[in-house]
Amino acid sequence: MRYRHVRYRYTVYASGGPMLARETLWYTARLGGIVGPAHFRPDTDVRETAGALEVLIDVAGVSEDDVDVQLFEDALVVEGRRQLPGGDEDARYLVAAIRQGPFRVEIPLHVAVDPEAVAARYENGLLCITLPKTGASGAGR
Repeated sequence: MRYRHVRYRYTVYASGGPMLARETLWYTARLGGIVGPAHFRPDTDVRETAGALEVLIDVAGVSEDDVDVQLFEDALVVEGRRQLPGGDEDARYLVAAIRQGPFRVEIPLHVAVDPEAVAARYENGLLCITLPKTGASGAGR
């Protein structure tokens, strides 16, 4: 797992059409339909304690080496790729519900965190990231 602290704010630029308010899909007349992002968002929980933000991301089947964690001043961005093992050439799917391919989680931060004290661990298919708040008791340098 790679971790980087980036000392500037995080901004997402969208192009190709207006963004729908409730979904991250764009309509493009040239393509004649709906176009979505090229990645999926794994199930994610974010909890806040007195001293930290705790992020849990369901990344079962993903190698630690295939995960990139970036901490910006105002956001946490986790990217990676889930590649499921291939089957026999003559096999056909009866049910295909496990998402695979590139994934991305963007979490806006509403509190200042201490980038030097960030801790991450991967256990039982969950990526657990602890972001200690700056100036919180028990968290710090």
